[in-house]
Amino acid sequence: MLIQGQVGPVASTTSLAAGVQATVRMDNLGGLAASQLLPRYYETTYRRQMYTIANQTGVTTSAALTTTYVGLCLANPTSSTVNAVITKAAYAFTVAPAAAVAVGLMTGTGATISTNLVTARNRFVGSVGAQVLASTSLTLPGTPVLETILGTVLTSAITTQSQQAPTIVDLEGSLILPPGAFVAFYTSTASGASGFLGSFQWVEVPL
Repeated sequence: MLIQGQVGPVASTTSLAAGVQATVRMDNLGGLAASQLLPRYYETTYRRQMYTIANQTGVTTSAALTTTYVGLCLANPTSSTVNAVITKAAYAFTVAPAAAVAVGLMTGTGATISTNLVTARNRFVGSVGAQVLASTSLTLPGTPVLETILGTVLTSAITTQSQQAPTIVDLEGSLILPPGAFVAFYTSTASGASGFLGSFQWVEVPL
């Protein structure tokens, strides 16, 4: 196969329209130039496939792998036509917990989200909503499995340094929720009263 391109930039003062056959760029040694000109998630977000969710107010999390769950849970309905590819997870504590807390992500299947809903946001601000649903409190269908440890929060006052940083974790798309699967924040003990805030960012990819 012979691939030919143009050495140097392709002159354009505007974005190219969809379907345009653009010239492949080459470097001055004949190699394919595949630089990241745009920010990492620009194309995905521009295509309205990037979503985010966050607790709008603090909650008191449930402890460990309980099925009576409080925190932030993201579930892909069984009727969904997409895979939810998790890119980021972030958390914060505004109240010191009574005991040291390990924070992580736990997963499972079969969660039905119909109460205490949190509205997902399209990262292309003002665009359409997501197929995936989120809740701050629900009954899980079975004991979830701890999947990933994110960090630890200690018991000292929040005015001192007691939380490992950073508290936003790039999962790089390594966690996928097919239809019927869920992911939720795990705390080994309950958080301080109304002291937990969490967020997820994900991409919805057609099956």
